[in-house]
Amino acid sequence: MATSAPATSAGLRLFYSAISDVGRVRKDNQDSGYAGPWLLTVCDGVGGAARGDIASSTAVSELRSLDAAPPEPAGAATTAPPATAADLNDTESTGTAATAGAAGVEPTREVALDATNPRGRAVDATAPAPGSGPEPAILDRVASALHAAHEQIGRLVDADPAINGTSTTATVAAFDGRRLGIGHVGDSRAYLFRDNEISQLTTDHTFVQSLIDEGRITEAEARTHPHRNLILKALDGVHEAEPDLSTIELVAGDRLLLCSDGACGVLDDGRLADILSMGSPDFAAVELVRASLEAGSSDNVTCIVADVVTADAAAADPAYAELEPMLVGAAAELKRKSPRGLFRGHRSGDTGELEPIEAEIPDELPFAVASDPLVPVDPEAARYAPRARPRYTWLRRAMVVLIVLGLLWIGAAAAWSYVQRQYYIGEADGVVVINRGLDASLPGLDLSEVVVVTTISVDDLEEYDRDLVQDGIPVDGLAEARDRVEELATKRVAGTAGDGFATDDPVAPGAGTETG
Repeated sequence: MATSAPATSAGLRLFYSAISDVGRVRKDNQDSGYAGPWLLTVCDGVGGAARGDIASSTAVSELRSLDAAPPEPAGAATTAPPATAADLNDTESTGTAATAGAAGVEPTREVALDATNPRGRAVDATAPAPGSGPEPAILDRVASALHAAHEQIGRLVDADPAINGTSTTATVAAFDGRRLGIGHVGDSRAYLFRDNEISQLTTDHTFVQSLIDEGRITEAEARTHPHRNLILKALDGVHEAEPDLSTIELVAGDRLLLCSDGACGVLDDGRLADILSMGSPDFAAVELVRASLEAGSSDNVTCIVADVVTADAAAADPAYAELEPMLVGAAAELKRKSPRGLFRGHRSGDTGELEPIEAEIPDELPFAVASDPLVPVDPEAARYAPRARPRYTWLRRAMVVLIVLGLLWIGAAAAWSYVQRQYYIGEADGVVVINRGLDASLPGLDLSEVVVVTTISVDDLEEYDRDLVQDGIPVDGLAEARDRVEELATKRVAGTAGDGFATDDPVAPGAGTETG
């Protein structure tokens, strides 16, 4: 069982949660994360087809050595924290992430991880001698762990040239009971949320950050800059890595957030602070991932949130006693089920819950089919490339056209049926006729037809009736039309009552002709 930190640093503990989600665009998760009682770290794999997931998971595997309790001085009381990385036994948990705001951060130092400085020791003329106090000791441990990750990635690339070009960011926060030793390479971030204010503890190693530092663009403009994803530093096992190293004193009530750019790239400080101000670490982490996806993040999203609590508060909380290290993302070694419906509407994060989708590329092809957007881009661009456009687009368009045509046909049929049930009395060739349809017309189209031709001359009608017939007399059905025609026949002008009719019924057989 792990022991507590020295008396000067035994007063604080971390209550943490971590979660990693593949997002709504990526086919697999290249982020890796780890949260334990003495270590928080997020690594974001870079390389796309060069398997950035290998780099991030390898880095986390090396960095987990930092999850060990600080040395215990003789006679100091012990307070058992949760299990450390040594007790993890390849188990994996999912959780959430948070945000932070910084105060009291020691100046950042850059150290080179190369043959002349194999442990990546911080070179600072004003700093105490290595190992002479807790602060240089914790930074030495962080630098050494980052160097070990750097070298291990290099060994993997040497063994398998196919993954040449893979690399990973790394944001590391090692805890000794009262302070954090922070190591940083790339564009993942660490935040401190203190007294309802958020502060960024790390500086991005990106092209757009250099433009911000020079005053050429603002942070808001950086979020939409075409080169916002260009990383200037990463652990790749080939090039010399120079991590930023710093420390910060913590106090009870602080909340820490480590996240990949899938979260901080779409959520500004105000939104991060709003979420970090609410609920438990687990709640905040879940909300951070959810908010990132709803904000349109197209990358994997990994967040780690940790509350700083006193040792007494941790000892009194049963949930703290049950807390175990959490390994998420590509580094997850065992499968476990996530809460059902955690993020409905998109695929669950590849944190051990689901296998990533298999590549849709034939084995005999060196790269990808022409429709795959990963073909023409370089490895870094491949990381941010969306998936291929959906297939059968032409079929969907054809279906839409057919549906529209079907609706138009149904509407036309209904209109025609209505027209065929309408009748009116009118004039044709000087005689009274019964028409079926509407007393109207369109260019090139008549909306009515003559169905009954009578022997009643329009000139024989009284002037009033003649005007009505010429204007059209609407009637309800053919039977009513016949009745009105007989009525008109009886009202003809004097002297013409019997003229023109073979029978007394002007629309009876012999007196009129019915067509159609």
